[in-house]
Amino acid sequence: MSKPGEDRASIEPETLEAQVGRGLTWSFINTVIGRLGSFLTGIVIARIVVPEDFGVYAVALVALSLLLSMNELGVSAAIVRHKGPVNEIAPTVSTIAIGSSLVLFVIAWFAAEPFTEAMGVPAATGIVRLMSAAVIIDGIASVPVALLTRSFMQSKRMKIDLIAFAISTPVTIILAVLGQGAWSLAWGAIVGNVVTGVFSLLWAPARFLPGWNKQAVGELLRFGLPLAGASLLLLALLNADFVVVGRTLGTVQLGFYLLAFNLSTWPMSLVSNVVRRITTAAYARLDQRGDGANGFRQSVFIVVSVGALVCVLLAAYAGEIVTFLYGVRWEEAALAVPALVVLSLGRMLVELTYDYLVALGRTIGNAWLHGGWLVVLVPALIVGATLFGIQGVAWAHAVVVLVVVVPGLAVLLHKAGSQIGPLVGDLALPALGSLAVLLSAWLVQALLPTGFLTLAVGGVVGVALFALIVGPKFVRTYRRFTIAQTAPA
Repeated sequence: MSKPGEDRASIEPETLEAQVGRGLTWSFINTVIGRLGSFLTGIVIARIVVPEDFGVYAVALVALSLLLSMNELGVSAAIVRHKGPVNEIAPTVSTIAIGSSLVLFVIAWFAAEPFTEAMGVPAATGIVRLMSAAVIIDGIASVPVALLTRSFMQSKRMKIDLIAFAISTPVTIILAVLGQGAWSLAWGAIVGNVVTGVFSLLWAPARFLPGWNKQAVGELLRFGLPLAGASLLLLALLNADFVVVGRTLGTVQLGFYLLAFNLSTWPMSLVSNVVRRITTAAYARLDQRGDGANGFRQSVFIVVSVGALVCVLLAAYAGEIVTFLYGVRWEEAALAVPALVVLSLGRMLVELTYDYLVALGRTIGNAWLHGGWLVVLVPALIVGATLFGIQGVAWAHAVVVLVVVVPGLAVLLHKAGSQIGPLVGDLALPALGSLAVLLSAWLVQALLPTGFLTLAVGGVVGVALFALIVGPKFVRTYRRFTIAQTAPA
């Protein structure tokens, strides 16, 4: 029989830092494995289908992204940050999520044809309708996914993602080999969504049937609608470029742009997506004990440091990466990558700030920032596409991020009580490391012939230089964020 003290210790809750550390570890493993699988699959698919197929699929992705941004009206985030048991709000959240997803699916079905005609790609109509089914799946799974996130159950999330990948990837590849083109990508995505939804329901820490709590509805909508508005605006501005490219430059150029855009999101997939699975819950609990601002500052340094390294390597060796991985016929896509990684790094800052403000309950500022971003971005994209093609579109993104978005984030954080000076000071070191990587890339490319050798040597040298400059502070900050504090949540 165990001693009384041992029994009590065994049932004491984990500290917040232990939960965050475990969640980050599993999220990192999940992201690395998932990204590696998607990366290899993407290479296979890109060598089977033609750029035009990617262009048609891009139109469907635009439609789906806009639908998902409005789905469940932003209320599922309330479960992640809710103080205390979620029993009183979860059934209502489920009802709102499922109801809104069904309405959006019906709207999408009838709007698909005029949407694709407006995009200049009517061949995408059927694919848009097929992929719109994902909003129903998302609505049903929104509460289980929020519960998994709230409980830092990233090991379960990893298993779910791996199972979905293992089932959906063969579907995509087989259909692509059979000549299904863009349909192969769409069916693979839907199969993956179905699998993810089913296992999220099975493995969530609790299950709630739809219900209705009149007292909770108003509070949920006041919290969620600004988030849904901000998400809609964010996805509108992140998909406006696809609309501009499709209408201005045609389906083939849209295919090139989609590949470049996907390549530029690697830093987000490898870095930002890892921490975002736990940040809202972590920030909310840190804020409850008065340490939210410090935790946010540490997470920004961690994310930007790793993100900057991946971004600068992508920018410096875009040509070599594209031609080596996807083949010479895709080399035009490399033109857009250097500027798009600026957007990627900016989005990391936006998403961390978004999660932090959500944890504080300050959701309206996000919507204002995204609205201003969209207003400035659209004309910049049109001018860029008209004058310089997909490269001009990419640079329009980069300029707007630097001139509008980053200052806007500083204003929001200042109003939330954060000190901007220390945040900016923290980012000086990753900036210095990035400059060193760029200089080393210039030297490597001058000395070695273009090809895999340049990519391999440049990557090793760049990582080594960046680690030498940023590594010591990164290790210290990471330990403080995940381990050093021991106060219970």
